[in-house]
Amino acid sequence: MSAVAEIPLVTPAPSPNWLQRLSTLDRAQRMRLGVGVALLVAVAIAAIVLGRQPDYRVLFANLSDKDGGAIVAQLSQMNVPYKHADGGGAILIPSDRVHDVRLRLATQGLPKGSVAGFELMESSKFGMTQFQERLNFQRGLEGELTRSIQALSSVQGARVHLALPNQNGFFREQQKPSASVLVSLHPGRILDRAQLAGIVHLVASSVPELAPSAVSVLDDTGKLLSQSPDNSAGAEVNAQQLLYVQQIEQQYTRRIMEILEPVVGRDNVKAQVTAEVDFTQTESTSEQFRPNQTPDSSAIRSQQVLESKGSANKTATGVPGAVANQPPVPAAAPINGANPAPNAGGQQGTEEQTSKRESTTNFEVDKTVKVTRGSTGAVKRLSAAVVVNYQSAEEKGKMVSKALTAEQLEQMTALVRETIGFNRERGDSVNLMNTPFQVTAAAVNDVPLWKQPEALELAKSFAWPVGAVLFAALVLLGLVRPALKGPKPVKVEAVPAAGGQLNALEAETLDRPALPAPGKKDEVLPATPEQLRLDEARVLAKENPVAVANILKTWLNGEPA
Repeated sequence: MSAVAEIPLVTPAPSPNWLQRLSTLDRAQRMRLGVGVALLVAVAIAAIVLGRQPDYRVLFANLSDKDGGAIVAQLSQMNVPYKHADGGGAILIPSDRVHDVRLRLATQGLPKGSVAGFELMESSKFGMTQFQERLNFQRGLEGELTRSIQALSSVQGARVHLALPNQNGFFREQQKPSASVLVSLHPGRILDRAQLAGIVHLVASSVPELAPSAVSVLDDTGKLLSQSPDNSAGAEVNAQQLLYVQQIEQQYTRRIMEILEPVVGRDNVKAQVTAEVDFTQTESTSEQFRPNQTPDSSAIRSQQVLESKGSANKTATGVPGAVANQPPVPAAAPINGANPAPNAGGQQGTEEQTSKRESTTNFEVDKTVKVTRGSTGAVKRLSAAVVVNYQSAEEKGKMVSKALTAEQLEQMTALVRETIGFNRERGDSVNLMNTPFQVTAAAVNDVPLWKQPEALELAKSFAWPVGAVLFAALVLLGLVRPALKGPKPVKVEAVPAAGGQLNALEAETLDRPALPAPGKKDEVLPATPEQLRLDEARVLAKENPVAVANILKTWLNGEPA
């Protein structure tokens, strides 16, 4: 054991820090390290800049070149960054400054818009003729109507043309004005019937004596959107009738589903009801006359009485003779005041009294007038078709489908008839069928995942962060880490052999023979095998001190080498 104790204990050297490693790098390693650090710094700066880049939103869209130039000039004066989109027709600025910039530009009257309104009347010149004034008024009215129509959410652009005849009092028949509107809609937008009617009435109400029927609305493809009042009224009535029929059918279908689903289960019954509705409008008028009644019981409608009285002088007539030619008796005043009798010989006239009475009475005719109007929207006939799935039952531990019995089908048919108010006289019909439903597998999406729009959008959103991380990892592992890494350790292949040699040396030392007696002073003794092994151990300790130190640690811990 004394020979083994002579081997010095070598402790491993401490690992150098990064400054010491940096000082031990050669020129090529330092260059790689500098390039890697520069690339990492560039990636970090790019990530910070792109991450802090503001989100741009649309400030104004559909701008004319004149308005766009004026707005860009104002944005440059206000030091507001901007971008162009849609070929210069839209201007984008940071989202946090959109509202502020809009208000500030509005105070300067921007955007002015390419459509001029009644501001044309403000620039009237001296000496302008009446025709020019009327033309400017028409242009201003067209511009105001265009602005109003463009305010609709579905309308992208519009143009209004007015035909205003010259009103002159010398013409007996005045011409009526007319108008036409051309609208350009946003992609994917449409104008419903109510919106079209609103545009037509807007234009008609803005122009005096302009009828809604004289307003035409076209889209940018040349399709006529507006209709005449008669056609539009008929179409509106037909649409309402169709909606009414659909509501009736849906109501009866819902009733059938609600009464059968608790019996057969949900998704095991399908029903469809067809309703025949009568929208005919009928009106009948009848008059009835009763026989004539007595005047006492009849109602007098009108009565007219004409009564006249008068007197007439009767002239004497006869054959003239001696008696007739006698003179009249002289007049004498009567004592009692009575008139004397006329002279018999004289022929005097006599006075005759006359009277006349006419009466006309009109009686009321006993007449009855009866007007009957038939109701519209009456159900003429109902047809119901019901399909019921087979019922599921368990037999011998397995689920099987069985058809319903005839009694069950009859009971369900009776339920359906009671639900819809079956009327045989009306011609209603109910057909209930029991058949197994076909279960169809869900349609498989043949489009690969990487070709789906959602996946593409997700990949675009994560492309830059993932690319930056991968590039940084590549630079870090490919340039920086190899440059900072120290020299590679020497691979010890004979460590187990060295341990075996030391163990063998220890075993042989215990069994070695006694040393020979000392000889002369200058005599060189031959080297023994033990001495040779000790020399080999010293050489091994010098060449690989770490391996020897590890072996000694295992010995001290009592572990086998």
